[in-house]
Amino acid sequence: MYIEARRRKWGQWTIRDHETVARRGGEPKKRGKGLTEPGPLASLLDVRLSDLTGKRIGEWLVAEAEKRPTQASLAFRLLSVFVNWCDSQGEYAGLVPPGACKSSQVRDELPAKNAKQDDSLQREQLPMWFKAVREMANPAQSAYLQILLLTGARRRELAALKWDDVDFQWQKMTIRDKVEGERTIPLTPYVAHLLLALKARNDAPPTVRWLRTLEQRNETWKPSEWVFSSKAASNGQLVDPTPGHKRALKAAGLPDVTLHGLRRSFGTLAEWTEAPAGVVAQIMGHKPSAIAEKHYRNRPIDLLRMWHVKIEAWVLEQAGIEFKTEEKGLRVVTAA
Repeated sequence: MYIEARRRKWGQWTIRDHETVARRGGEPKKRGKGLTEPGPLASLLDVRLSDLTGKRIGEWLVAEAEKRPTQASLAFRLLSVFVNWCDSQGEYAGLVPPGACKSSQVRDELPAKNAKQDDSLQREQLPMWFKAVREMANPAQSAYLQILLLTGARRRELAALKWDDVDFQWQKMTIRDKVEGERTIPLTPYVAHLLLALKARNDAPPTVRWLRTLEQRNETWKPSEWVFSSKAASNGQLVDPTPGHKRALKAAGLPDVTLHGLRRSFGTLAEWTEAPAGVVAQIMGHKPSAIAEKHYRNRPIDLLRMWHVKIEAWVLEQAGIEFKTEEKGLRVVTAA
């Protein structure tokens, strides 16, 4: 009821977070064998609002934080917002014991924040990182991670990229931005190369056997609307590339770097090219900052492209990737 009441005011990722943490589990997995696991809030779904005491929530946090601290923190934040919503609704106001989510019993059990403010790739780590990521078995995940690093986009806004948002002719792409609503950034040569390979794969018709399977289901095949598609996901969209990225980092012998750390890496690596802070901020979708620039101005796409291409070329050079643009297409050569 709560999710449905708020659905129209939430974005798709907020809805997905709520559905994930409140999932009861026990359903067959769409990929692999076995059943899905319950979400962190599953054990509280049948608890009456009047029984959501600080003690009860604290005990729940202890159990969940031991198994999955990050998810437990997210679930607690969503639970706190839910409790506040209940207090604002006449029919539910006062049912949850006062201060249930603010008591010391709860605060003492909250997992320590692990924001990793300094996690990012260093220049000397780029060759190992690119090698491991480019060797990933999943081409959509491989391209996604590389483009995340080369654009500084937020993980979710890049995952939501559709083919209609990509303009190969005028070399630009539109990203659905949580700050401004949307922003247009340059489609740099190497990123275009990665996306063209994905598009060719996406547009290729399936095998005859798969077409017959679709016919038996009364379904018809059509290319995915998502740039980073996944057959395993219910909506066909890439959901969580983190496990694949962790495996690549392990294979490369590199320390853990979060997906947000890749976004952060773009900003720090761009400093080596002496690109203006305002240019980098506009590409990344940062809010205008008087600290970064005395007078903020929205730069035209051509000016952004000049610097963005330079940033991309420098990163690829450090990674040992010799990338050449030719008349007949694009060619990538890994330096020895």
